Amino acid sequence: MKLKSIKVAVPASVSNVGCGFDVMGFAVDIICDEITVKLTNKKEIKISKILGDNGKLPLDVEKNTCGKAVKEILDDLNLDVGLDIKIKKVIGFGSGLGSSAASAVAGVFAVNKLLNLKLSKKQLLNYALKGEEVASKAIHADNVAPCLYGGFVLIRGYNPVDIINIKAPKNLFCTIIHPQIEIKTSEARKILPKNIPLKKAVTQWGNVGGLIAGLLTNDIELIGRSVHDEVAEPRRAKLIPGFDEIKKAALNSGAVACSISGSGPAIFAFSNNLKTASIIGSAMKNAASINGLRSKVYVSKVNASGPKVI
Repeated sequence: MKLKSIKVAVPASVSNVGCGFDVMGFAVDIICDEITVKLTNKKEIKISKILGDNGKLPLDVEKNTCGKAVKEILDDLNLDVGLDIKIKKVIGFGSGLGSSAASAVAGVFAVNKLLNLKLSKKQLLNYALKGEEVASKAIHADNVAPCLYGGFVLIRGYNPVDIINIKAPKNLFCTIIHPQIEIKTSEARKILPKNIPLKKAVTQWGNVGGLIAGLLTNDIELIGRSVHDEVAEPRRAKLIPGFDEIKKAALNSGAVACSISGSGPAIFAFSNNLKTASIIGSAMKNAASINGLRSKVYVSKVNASGPKVI
């Protein structure tokens, strides 16, 4: 039976993971965006409603990450169909948790299922990246790929995009604090250094290798030692009031590592059990409050499944 409409949920994600700027990310179970796509007779793509965005996101298909990604599929495959899209935003935009990527992934995943296109994840990824580019003004897959594939991903290269899925340790827990401020990805990229001293680059490479090795060998302590960023965190930390205090609170409460999620302001911390992860969350929230920040705290394992039909 041919579907007439479909509703999907897509997860939030943590990108960069400290040392892996633009090449690492993982999906989390805590919050999901939802979209509903319905076939119509009007032979056009229409975004009829967006909930949860306080009117900030555009209904214009070309300017919306979900709409743009969907249009890329229809244009590329010469599909003459009408679609009505309703978006429910739960992942805060400008949060550092892959909000724009989630919208793009939701669109391509839903259309692929609705129209029974049987496109591969690699094909869907390339369409979703075109949507994500609308928001970030750059092509980077470290939110899009984990959101679409689920689990932990390494983007080995971008020409062409080469995604490697890595299974995370079962006892790896992630605590995330989302200070209630907004940081635009495009603005956070502008403050990054154009050149990196060789000594810092060597440290970064070593940490990338250490993090991958830690994931593959289920070595939480090695993962912790490797989540250290010489490139983005030193610059972006200045955009988050009280970042140093929040990070210190996490590490003092049992976290093996703590860093900025994507462009921020979300901050993540790793630990090896649920109890410690919860204690870390309380400590981070208290540190944020002392610095005048309202915040939301989440605790999650790595989401291994990615998008799903609901």
